Amino acid sequence: MRIVKNTEELRSLVGEELGVSEWIEISQDRINKFAEATGDFQWIHIDVERAKNELPGATTIAHGFLTLSLLPQVIGEIYKLEGVKHSLNYGTDRVRFTAPVPAGSRVRGRYRLKSVDDVKNDGLKVVGETTIEIEGEERPACIAENIGIVYC
Repeated sequence: MRIVKNTEELRSLVGEELGVSEWIEISQDRINKFAEATGDFQWIHIDVERAKNELPGATTIAHGFLTLSLLPQVIGEIYKLEGVKHSLNYGTDRVRFTAPVPAGSRVRGRYRLKSVDDVKNDGLKVVGETTIEIEGEERPACIAENIGIVYC
């Protein structure tokens, strides 16, 4: 994990890749729990037997939004800004799901800091681009521009 000492140091890192997270296993159990939490029971995610016969990889695939939901975990593993009192998820722009994530595979996040701007009440709007990679695959699973507001 990269420790960023203060907001000035954070600003100096704009344009740089801050790091890569640990690998995260995308098990069928995780996919099933995500389906239960979201109500998305499309068979390509949860029907293992049907997937063996009908899907190109012969396995179920993770929900795109499951992949996207990993952003807080992977960014939290990549860097920490010291002195943060609290932070807010401000949103996500330009989300692309560029490859399916097969059940049983592992993914990790790669984070590049795009911008840091002042906002009211002594906050900072931090924009980064997170790429979710699939182990052993050339094409990433997801690329998303994520926005957070931090208060120091």
